[in-house]
Amino acid sequence: MADNVTRSIDDARLAAKDAGFDPDSSHSEDSNGNPLRPHASYAFELEGLEDGAQLRDIEEALEELPGVQARLVYPTKMAWVTAPDTTAPHTIAEVMQRFGVEVQLTDSTLRRRAQGHSVVDHTPPRRGTRGMSGRMRRLKEHEQRSLRSARASGFVRTARRRRGMMRGQDVLFTARDLVTPLRMWVALVLSIPVILMAYIPQLQFPGWQWCSLALSTPVVLWCAFPFHRAMLGGVRRGISALDGASSIAILAAWLWSVVAVVLTSAGQIGWTTSSGWVPHKMSHDVEIFFEVSCAVTTLLLVGRYFTMRARPRLMEDLQARNPDPDAVYTVVRRSRAGNVTEDDFPAVELNKGDDVYVNAGDIIPADGEVVGGSGVLNPQIIDAREPSEVKVGSTVRAGSVLRSGKIKMRVERVGHTTRLGAVERWVDAVLRHQNEATLMSTRAAGLLIPAAYALAVLDFGLWVLLTGNYNAGFSTALAILVVVAPVALAISPSLAIRLGIESAVRNGILIRDGETFRALDSTDTAVFNRVGTLVKPQMTVETVTAERGESPEMVLRVAGALSVESNHPSARAMVKAAREARDGRTKSADVPSWIEMTNEEITPGGEFRGRLTLTYGDEDEDRTESFDACLWRPTNLSQLHGRLAMAATAGGTPVVVRWRGKDRGVITLYDPAKDDAREAIDRLEQMGVETVMLTRDTYPVARRFADFLGMSNVLAGITAPDKPGAVRAIHTKGATVAMVGDATALPTIKVADVGVLYATDDLIDAQSSTIARACNAVLIRDDVSAVPQLIAHARRVCHIIDYNMIFAWAYNSTAVVLAAIGVLPPVGATLLMLGSSLVIEAHSSRANHFPT
Repeated sequence: MADNVTRSIDDARLAAKDAGFDPDSSHSEDSNGNPLRPHASYAFELEGLEDGAQLRDIEEALEELPGVQARLVYPTKMAWVTAPDTTAPHTIAEVMQRFGVEVQLTDSTLRRRAQGHSVVDHTPPRRGTRGMSGRMRRLKEHEQRSLRSARASGFVRTARRRRGMMRGQDVLFTARDLVTPLRMWVALVLSIPVILMAYIPQLQFPGWQWCSLALSTPVVLWCAFPFHRAMLGGVRRGISALDGASSIAILAAWLWSVVAVVLTSAGQIGWTTSSGWVPHKMSHDVEIFFEVSCAVTTLLLVGRYFTMRARPRLMEDLQARNPDPDAVYTVVRRSRAGNVTEDDFPAVELNKGDDVYVNAGDIIPADGEVVGGSGVLNPQIIDAREPSEVKVGSTVRAGSVLRSGKIKMRVERVGHTTRLGAVERWVDAVLRHQNEATLMSTRAAGLLIPAAYALAVLDFGLWVLLTGNYNAGFSTALAILVVVAPVALAISPSLAIRLGIESAVRNGILIRDGETFRALDSTDTAVFNRVGTLVKPQMTVETVTAERGESPEMVLRVAGALSVESNHPSARAMVKAAREARDGRTKSADVPSWIEMTNEEITPGGEFRGRLTLTYGDEDEDRTESFDACLWRPTNLSQLHGRLAMAATAGGTPVVVRWRGKDRGVITLYDPAKDDAREAIDRLEQMGVETVMLTRDTYPVARRFADFLGMSNVLAGITAPDKPGAVRAIHTKGATVAMVGDATALPTIKVADVGVLYATDDLIDAQSSTIARACNAVLIRDDVSAVPQLIAHARRVCHIIDYNMIFAWAYNSTAVVLAAIGVLPPVGATLLMLGSSLVIEAHSSRANHFPT
């Protein structure tokens, strides 16, 4: 039986070879020569590992296999292996089994391999929603939308998907993709002769009215189609489209004229018009209005086309700077075994820790640090006030373009974790929220459309009743429909807010929403948390004062030991000074040679506590002692006495060292003010904003630093848990408070009228939703000048909004009156309506100019 099976298999293999298919080949290429699944990933569960040191030997053995890369993780007992598809899993398993380790493929790997093999031979069935209940269909559609949204969360998006995401974001003009240059030019070419024949009697040759009908028909039906579509869409949704009145005016003028030409004497060969330019001078004879329908259509197309495309699009600019996922870079990688490889990889395959070469003209594919070479960057879209010249040690950002030079960078963040990706998500969320607010203002402005319909009908009736002139009544009705400018009213606040938000982002400030501008405009008090906003993050030890009978070196050594586990600038400064003191000391029996800390603890009040074990002497003869110690910061002068009290008030930030229940010394730390701090505070004061410094330092120390900066008030001795209450107390006195701080001050920022946060890349990326709820503005710049610039920018945007609103209402009121009394012709009304929108657009563009 077995022999028969073997012969059958051999016959099948020979038949396959005769047919041109080699079953012994690796099938690594299809008929076009393209690779099929060149690599596969496996996850193994490990049993029998002795210790972590064994992993290195196993990884080296695995990576001796051709094309295999391996990562073994001891705590989870897992092995992650990437290998060519031609390498069987059992080959990899045998290598690990030689070290006495039992391995087993995980369930997810088995399922993935099963699906990977079946997908070539079996097309998955198409699952529709026919036959499902309404509830199940909605759940299915919601699941698909969620899946598409999740897939789009990274930066690897196709250009088509990006364009699709941008469409539909403009809630004012739902049909603006149809406002094309072709429609505009066709309307312009066909409308010019119609308008000239209507207003120059010498050009009215016999049959000119029929020529006007032929020329105006494609203008009205095809060129004006975007406005008709918007009007019909508004009717279908039960709302008034902003271009609805213009659409009605175009159709009404054309239909009136068609009826007049076909059914009245206006269609006779040789008929000429005696119509005047303004309605109240029109004759009682029948008139046609083909020129009105053509002029309104052409002017609307020209105005909408150029104004919509003149507006800046920050999202498009950001997405244009996204690294191309298929762009190839030279990458240097190091394995755990110490092997170094250099190869070309696409941007989508870059990993943290890779060294990437970037040449002049290339877009930097990830966030990272320059480890070799130098160069100059082009101006960035997001100006975070960072130097354009980069060298070893400089930080570079994804999306930046290297203008000249060549650098080697070490990747720290890739894809959506980069600052560019985080800012893009923030801006996308803000603009979506702003579009919702814009939709509300659009609906409010849309109330003008029904009012315009009613006024036009009423005006037509009054003109007919009072004068009997149907032509004048119809002309004034058309003028009312055209002159109403709901677009100008709708964009009055929204355009200025959108441009203001985009301008702030381009200058390194993320605004949460449009309401933030109003809150900042009314701000009269700016409270700064001293640490993280006014001072540089570098601290140095200024003085060390020991209590009588204590050793200053011992005080410093204990402080360094207690601070060794903290990344706070003050802790790093004391650790550095303690190590320098230890390395430069002479042997003394009173100073320990080694200090070890256990049971470390940082209390909510900011104290550093721990159990210290001190070793004295050398290896031949030593002794040890242990005691509890802590570092704490005084908040008022009554907490210290004598020389320690003098030391705590005479220098910089004081830190008290205590052990065995007694204060042994005071260390003062110097943290320099930021370079532009004094100028920024002075600018705020000149703007009428009262400045307050919030700090835990004692009052003499805080007051001295505030006087150096020129700040009005100081709230000193305020611990972190008490800072929210201090801000509330300022608010209860009638002040509108803007709280400025870093991540350590988030609880305080939440209680202010306006929260301004200095945020790091990690905070923006990992906690963007938390930040959006806690604060109104996020600074990705490090300078203090960003705060007065932000307030000045908000005041300018609010002034622009107020001006636009007053202008829009005044225009609509005046224009409707002029149209109703017959002194404003329909074509002139169109020019006036477009002019009002242009005035608001031009005035709103001032929001693009960010204060310097």
